[in-house]
Amino acid sequence: MSQYVRDHWGAEQGFPKGPVYAIAQTPDGYLWIGTDAGLIRFDGWTFRPVKDDTGAFTITSVLGLMTDDDGCLWLRLQDLTILRYRNGVFEHPAGAASYMNISAMNRANGGRVLIAEMEEGALISGHNGFQMLASAGDLPRSPIISLAQTPNGDIWMGTRDAGLFHFAGGNAGSIKKGLPDFKVNCLLPAGDQDLWIGTDNGLIRWNGSALTSAGIPPSRDRFQALVMARDRDGNVWVGTDARGLLRFNSRGLASLQESDGVLHGAVTALFEDREGNLWIGGANGIERLRDSTFVTYSDPEGLPTNGSNPVFVDAELRLWFPPVTEGLWWVKDDQHGRITNDGLDRDVIYSIAGRNDQLWVGRQHGGLTQLRNENGSFQAKTYTHADGLAQDSVYSVEVARDGTVWAGTLSAGVSMLRNGRFTNYATADGLASNTVAAMLESKDGTMWFATPSGLNAFSNGRWQTYTPRNGLPAENVNCLLEDSTGVLWVGTAAGLAFRGSEGFHRPGNAPASFDAQILGIAEDKYGWLWIATSNQVLRVNRERLLRGTLTEGDLREYGLADGLRGVEGVKRHRSADVDAAGRIWFSLNRGISVVDPARLTRNSAPAIVHVQKISADGKELRIASPLHIPGGKQRITFDYTGLSLSIPDRVRYRYFLEGFDRIWSDPVSTRQAVYTNLPPASYRFRVMASNPDGIWSNQEAILEFEVNPLFWQTWWFRLSVVLICAAAILGLYRFRLHQLTSGLHSRFQERLAERTRIAQELHDTLLQGFLSASMQVHVATDGLPDDSSVKPTLTRALELMRQVIDEGRNAVRGLRSPQSSSLDLEHAFSRIQQEFLQEQGAGGADFRVIVDGQPRPLHPVLRDEVYRIGREALVNAFHHARARKIEIELKYSAGNLRVQVRDDGSGIDPDILHSGRDGHWGLSGMRERANRIGARLHVFSSAGAGTEVNLEVPGHLAFQDQPKSWTIWFRKQSEARAKGETPETKNGDK
Repeated sequence: MSQYVRDHWGAEQGFPKGPVYAIAQTPDGYLWIGTDAGLIRFDGWTFRPVKDDTGAFTITSVLGLMTDDDGCLWLRLQDLTILRYRNGVFEHPAGAASYMNISAMNRANGGRVLIAEMEEGALISGHNGFQMLASAGDLPRSPIISLAQTPNGDIWMGTRDAGLFHFAGGNAGSIKKGLPDFKVNCLLPAGDQDLWIGTDNGLIRWNGSALTSAGIPPSRDRFQALVMARDRDGNVWVGTDARGLLRFNSRGLASLQESDGVLHGAVTALFEDREGNLWIGGANGIERLRDSTFVTYSDPEGLPTNGSNPVFVDAELRLWFPPVTEGLWWVKDDQHGRITNDGLDRDVIYSIAGRNDQLWVGRQHGGLTQLRNENGSFQAKTYTHADGLAQDSVYSVEVARDGTVWAGTLSAGVSMLRNGRFTNYATADGLASNTVAAMLESKDGTMWFATPSGLNAFSNGRWQTYTPRNGLPAENVNCLLEDSTGVLWVGTAAGLAFRGSEGFHRPGNAPASFDAQILGIAEDKYGWLWIATSNQVLRVNRERLLRGTLTEGDLREYGLADGLRGVEGVKRHRSADVDAAGRIWFSLNRGISVVDPARLTRNSAPAIVHVQKISADGKELRIASPLHIPGGKQRITFDYTGLSLSIPDRVRYRYFLEGFDRIWSDPVSTRQAVYTNLPPASYRFRVMASNPDGIWSNQEAILEFEVNPLFWQTWWFRLSVVLICAAAILGLYRFRLHQLTSGLHSRFQERLAERTRIAQELHDTLLQGFLSASMQVHVATDGLPDDSSVKPTLTRALELMRQVIDEGRNAVRGLRSPQSSSLDLEHAFSRIQQEFLQEQGAGGADFRVIVDGQPRPLHPVLRDEVYRIGREALVNAFHHARARKIEIELKYSAGNLRVQVRDDGSGIDPDILHSGRDGHWGLSGMRERANRIGARLHVFSSAGAGTEVNLEVPGHLAFQDQPKSWTIWFRKQSEARAKGETPETKNGDK
């Protein structure tokens, strides 16, 4: 049984002590083991006893296990009761509590449960509990100890000492004649109505009409058949009391003895899981018999194949290989033979090749030998140096399609044998080296030669050499392969290369394993390359290797767990070969191994992934929905597993935490993910797994949970902090605003006092002096005769003095508000036209004062400045604009005071509007006043289109009763809604 890999778990590996009675697997991928110690769950790594958390049931010795189509696990206990395990809870199935003496249990057709109750009879489960099949009165008094249902619906019952009973069509019948023993321990359906029957004295088979031993290989010793199982390959496995494990198939009987492993005593449980692994239970633990990827032949199988063997498989699927010193051997199925003709048993064989019924052998000392199969015996003919061979040390042999034989020698070049004559080629003819390691004929007829000094091509009598300058990884070339698409692959001492349309190339995006020494290459029928290197065996997707787009599932490395006894390739011509059945043969350092790629795709069951545990700061949490993790946990750990029970250490995982991670993790072999300092939020932990063959399952395990916030991480706490900070900022702002406003008011008072002082001094000194002087001049002028020559001069002086006095009065009036300025702005501005009418006779224009909003008291100094700016604008309109209509509008709003002066006069020249007029300071004075009080002044005008002056003063500067900022905002919103405006854009504010 060299094609199986055997593993054992006992007490040293954590398996509970005590015999194993039953094994089953639920659809979630877990393996369940019924033992004398109770129920055990196995995930490929850990054995975990499963108890009833409620305390309602005591799970001790489990004698039987099975699963139904609903995925529930059924248990038959030593106390002769049955339980059902569903969704993590043990329960009595409906109607089963009344049956207390269950002597046998098995799975019936359709996933139903078949039981035998010693006092009631045979029953089968249904939608409303168990239904009677055969009453105890129709059955023998001997207890039923085995049950089975064949696909045609017949029920079979094996008894302890009354033989076999058959129930069909409502009738029960006894079968004793022909049984090896009346104690029937196990039953196994095989086909629609066939049945294997295991007794205390061997096996028998029911063929649908009678008992027969046909198809059962004879056994020298009788055995007690305790359990049976049938695998996916059709093998029947029988667990016995003293002979270990037996396998029956069309090729005969094979035995797995105690000496093959560590299983001692009787085999009491057998089960094949979803991946094809055979699980074996006994008194000393549990074993797994796994169908290995490779089957290896070496000394344990009686074949001397340990290292340095070239391999060749002929058209009859006969494997040829040479031991180091024992000639030439062949193996086919379970037979093998040895060829010793022409001294082959006394020579070392370097290479083997063949075509049709001929075999050509390259020898270390004996030259080139031809073997021809004639009526089952091989006739030999040897060619040496005397016959024209370049050298008697032939290292490589190749047979071309036209029958030409090429022999590459160890140090004398290559010889071509055609029509019985040799033609020799050496370095003098263009060969790169006289040592030829491998040869190949490509589809176009070109002969390729691998040498230590490069690769040679020979076509139409011409030689061409390829070296690292032409794209090869190294000069030393070991092996060659032309694949099914015509691509030439070259294995060198420094890696792999292929021949493309523009010469030789190394595969792009290839892992480091392709840089090792390549010793053998073969291609399977699925288009994958099998490669033996100096330290590993690889399988790679050829197409993606060519394109440089290898992904994780496109490359597989094989090792000892796959049935290999060594992973180092050997340096021989044709150390890898493919036979007509599609199998790949490798010569490795510890034997010859063969793999069937067709079995790889069949056995590749996806891994089933589960999140098994979550812990926070080392404390395990109960997985439930909803799952809440207390806030402040620094380390959250997820334990998960991918249930692939064949080679669990090759399972790879990817995980992704939604709400935290941005991408999936890289593939990892660890079964734990750790996150630290997760902020409060809702998360989904997702994990997926690949099976040992690198195939990723579409199924994910998902765990949703929420990290609760600490009090300082809650929304209300953060909102409170924001509000407190906002209040503090607002308080600081208001405090600073108060400081600025107070400073501005102080400066206003200082300027007011200074202006008042200047006005008083101008009025009391300069103007009074001018008035006194003008009066004296006026008296002098009146005293002169009318024809006096001085009188016109004095008259002009009086006129000039009058103008100076008028201008002085205007200046004093500008420095000191008239009495009307103490009134509200509306009255003050209304009196300006009357002043012009009284003093200058001007002001005939239509003049209006408009008030918008509720007037509010202003700060005295600021009111004076606003009045001065508005007055200057009105004076300009009355005096210079020649306007027919003049308006001044006062707008009182919650956030500002706005003064607008409009006229339809001649306008202001753009240059004057921008830079002012020489000797006139009206516009510049208005702007200066506005800047001093923190207001904004805009003047809009064009020639012939009138003028508009806009003055806007912030409310906190203008009004004495300025409300709080939130009151201003609320008032603005209310005013906007009352007018049907959008609150955010009222009065142009954003």
